[in-house]
Amino acid sequence: MRRLRLERQTRRSEERPGRRPARALASVAAATAVALTASGCVTVHGGTAVVPGATAEEAAAALTGFVTAFNRADKANDPALAARQVTGPLGAINQAGLKSRSVTQPGGNPDHRPLELRDARFLVPRKAGWPRWFVADTDANRDDGTAGKDNRWLVAFVRNGPDDTWKAAHLVITGRDGLPRFAEEQGDAVAVAAGTDALAVAPGALSGRYTAYLKDGGASPFAAGPHTSEWREKRARTAQRPGLATQFIDRAADSGDFAPLALRTEDGGALIFFASRHFERQTTAKGYRPKVGPDLKALMKGEVVNTVTKEWVSSQAVVVKPAGTERDAVAFAGRLQGVVAVEGS
Repeated sequence: MRRLRLERQTRRSEERPGRRPARALASVAAATAVALTASGCVTVHGGTAVVPGATAEEAAAALTGFVTAFNRADKANDPALAARQVTGPLGAINQAGLKSRSVTQPGGNPDHRPLELRDARFLVPRKAGWPRWFVADTDANRDDGTAGKDNRWLVAFVRNGPDDTWKAAHLVITGRDGLPRFAEEQGDAVAVAAGTDALAVAPGALSGRYTAYLKDGGASPFAAGPHTSEWREKRARTAQRPGLATQFIDRAADSGDFAPLALRTEDGGALIFFASRHFERQTTAKGYRPKVGPDLKALMKGEVVNTVTKEWVSSQAVVVKPAGTERDAVAFAGRLQGVVAVEGS
């Protein structure tokens, strides 16, 4: 696995005109992307040769393009600048976040602070054919000078064909201690198939298992924490507010560029990126209206009479233990979610 530092590269790309931006984390969710045409250096004969999904140079260029795009889009609050550079759950969050802020802050982001991603390690699995993908494990300047903080930004890039560009599909922020040690073959990361039976939960089943757990609870492979048991408890409290009925619906999102991406770990488990969709419907008593802030109103279709429905997209990374593990088999390393649509009725 290849490591190189990109501080100078990143700063030069921030000054270069003509590239595209991307998303921010926090508030309504973010903006992000990659304005970059991949070089196409890798040739697969007949689509059967097993080769690394990207060269070190391609991966570094993709990450530099991502940072350039992130900063320009975040500064301008313009979704058009990032629309062709992101995909999957990150793309959905990115475009909605920028669209909202383009309405609430049409003159640009007054709080913009240029992002830097440094100390990059590229986790590039070998595979045949397309799509290809890799993960950039980086250090961001967002927690500089903050005691006890040492977060890593994990950006997963996908490319669907030799004529396609690398696009950012996932962004997850996690503590350094939350990252496992990754397995290697011939110096490269090892991908895990969606339908493998070597894990406690197969990557292809994770989104469905997660949304089923959020709905029904009960015995599950998920370790307790803010994204599992605590989230269910918070929802239960929300649903009991007097004068406001709240319903939750959760749906799997596991096809196309929302499909899970999994890397083998040294202990036989895996780090898996996967996505999900979540709906929250609030209905007030007759004569009252749910409160809708300006960030949500900017995304709203229809008119609020007594009901508002918010749709969230969630991108998460989990560490899954090998098959045969009975308890706490799936632990969350990080999760990012954002509102992507609002409907009033």
